[in-house]
Amino acid sequence: MQRTTLIASSVALLGVATTAPAMAADLTISCGAVGAELELCEQGVAAWEEKTGHDVDIVSTPNSSTERLSLYQQILSAQSGDIDVLQIDVVWPGLLANHLLDLHQTLGEKAAQGHFATIVDNNTVDGRLVAMPWFTDAGVLYYRKDLLEKYGFAPPETWQELTETATQIQAKEREAGSEKMWGYVFQGRAYEGLTCNALEWVASNDGGAIVDADGEITIDNPNTASALDLAASWIGEITPQGALNYSEEEARGIFQSGNAVFMRNWPYAWSLTQSDDSKVAGKVGVVKLPHGAEGESAAALGGWNLAVSKYSENPELASQLVAFLTGEPEQKRRAIQAAYNPTLTALYQDEEVLTAVPFFGTLYDTFTNAVARPSAVTGDNYGQVSNAFFNATHSVLSGEQSGAQAVAQLKSELSRIKRRRW
Repeated sequence: MQRTTLIASSVALLGVATTAPAMAADLTISCGAVGAELELCEQGVAAWEEKTGHDVDIVSTPNSSTERLSLYQQILSAQSGDIDVLQIDVVWPGLLANHLLDLHQTLGEKAAQGHFATIVDNNTVDGRLVAMPWFTDAGVLYYRKDLLEKYGFAPPETWQELTETATQIQAKEREAGSEKMWGYVFQGRAYEGLTCNALEWVASNDGGAIVDADGEITIDNPNTASALDLAASWIGEITPQGALNYSEEEARGIFQSGNAVFMRNWPYAWSLTQSDDSKVAGKVGVVKLPHGAEGESAAALGGWNLAVSKYSENPELASQLVAFLTGEPEQKRRAIQAAYNPTLTALYQDEEVLTAVPFFGTLYDTFTNAVARPSAVTGDNYGQVSNAFFNATHSVLSGEQSGAQAVAQLKSELSRIKRRRW
């Protein structure tokens, strides 16, 4: 029978993992808990248990992807077989590949047929399929349709338009008695989520992608500096100071409670904003993110995959669980129930899916052309690259440095990390 364990630290996780075999479950799987993730995972696992008669323990890891990666690295470095199936970020296959099973061996060469080719390629390391696509993601802009209509604004196309619209509506709403209203909320904590936000600001202002496809460090340029300076101008003005510690759920909480005009988040937030207990149900629109004066809209590629630990004592069974959870019926259920983007192309033409989440159709190009973080080119160094980038961005948002100072210092730090080559 399925059991769920919520884990908050690496010490706790390692402690539970050590005792997991004594619980007599056939398998263990780690799942996230952002939004409806954990509930959806529990439901999917329960369906597989009922179908197969096997028992699965669910380990819920920290919401912060940075903290979760650290946990995985500790567990896998110990060659522990206690967690069979791992939910891994789209930027981790290269980092964790040596510890993951080649799913071609257990599921066949056509295991990933029908999934987005770009994600399959991302999950293939040295010819080995180390993870199956589960759901994809790209950053989108949520907005209050009712407030924009009330004050005669259209959804913003540029970051400057967002700044001006948010400023005016925030002021008018506060004058009308909504003292807690803010113009814009996003993920400003110093973690991987800020890397995604900042990459969107930079790429959409024609500032490049931190490190280009040839491995050259391109972050130190005026367009990047100006993009970061604009974002810093939001803090304390249209964005609460507390956003410097926001992840996805904190931003969603502000927006869903009716206290923000705009929000940058992932598609998962859609179904939650439309839930019975949401104060903005029926009042929300979703469009592509704005762009800078010099560029085009850019959405960071996100998403999560399922991998099998190379140290699993039940690799065939674990692979079967992965195949079930990433299959079409489960992906369709998750899309309809909670707006998780499928990785199967056919589901973007499914009428039931498009009825439940209309913007899956209108923003299809956004999802298929999202900007990847430089994990492939930087390989094992990606963790250090991302940490350096989000810390530099955070220093600008918090007023410690200007954009120009931060990117110059960041270039030096990335050069040190790179040395001769990535």
